[in-house]
Amino acid sequence: MNDQFSMPVHSADTKPRGLVHNKSKFLAFIGAHEIFTAETWKAAMVELIATGALMFTLTSCSVACLESKEVNPKLLIPFAVFITVYLFLIVMVPVSGGHMNPIFTFVAALKGVVTLSRALLYVLAQCIGSVIGFFVLKSVMEPKLAHTYSLGGCAIGDKLQSSAINPHDALLLEFSCTLLVLFVGVTVAFDKKRCKELGFPMVCFVVAASFALAVFLSITVTGRPGYAGVGLNPARCLGPALLHGGSLWNGHWIFWVGPFLACIIYYSVSIILPKKGLDWVDGEYDILNLTMGFSGTIPNNAVLNDLP
Repeated sequence: MNDQFSMPVHSADTKPRGLVHNKSKFLAFIGAHEIFTAETWKAAMVELIATGALMFTLTSCSVACLESKEVNPKLLIPFAVFITVYLFLIVMVPVSGGHMNPIFTFVAALKGVVTLSRALLYVLAQCIGSVIGFFVLKSVMEPKLAHTYSLGGCAIGDKLQSSAINPHDALLLEFSCTLLVLFVGVTVAFDKKRCKELGFPMVCFVVAASFALAVFLSITVTGRPGYAGVGLNPARCLGPALLHGGSLWNGHWIFWVGPFLACIIYYSVSIILPKKGLDWVDGEYDILNLTMGFSGTIPNNAVLNDLP
């Protein structure tokens, strides 16, 4: 253990200094100083508005596809998802990072791209934005359609519906599809060399395409009666559950636990990815390095170098 953490009883001023130092390390650990910056709150507000608009647009397009006269309208939904996500990403990424999803925010926090404080503000803004977006949608949508499609919420079926998907299968599918999006989309987005080679529009294309692919998988060969497909966005599942309720609360935890488990596994695997040819985005607040620094395993100045 470092000398600065030892507190001999014969020194009267060592303990206060140690406490102050540990407090400073903890504040640096969570990035508390960002809470007091206007830019952080502006970005969080952008996340709120963008998430609300995305929920309104994405759900409207999905319901419109299902209500179309096509023979198999489910095949239209992945295209609607791709176009909507791509447009929102290419507009919002330069403004706030274009997360609009607790999954992206959580991975960014693990990788140190954003601080824990900023990540918490983003997730809160995304959840509020989702509620607002679905509230607007519920107000303007035909009541019959809102009831038929459960306001476009994340559902695994009614408890009385025996043909609904098993909760464990839904959890596995949510985990697998989220991991697919992370490995295909986020890996490219976090590779600085690849981003430079492909260009910003193509990176947004890859991320949007990974979402569309995951949605396609979850509503076709893996589709079950009463199952609305993967959520891929816990905030998107929260809004309809709060406003519509009912069976949307059945297995609601799946749409939170599955994606966050996928984020943890993805981060763990990303640590051991081969570095050859990969210019990985590693921020100052990488959760592994921060934890090691906070415990004294690595030099403390590596943790405290960003204090204001």
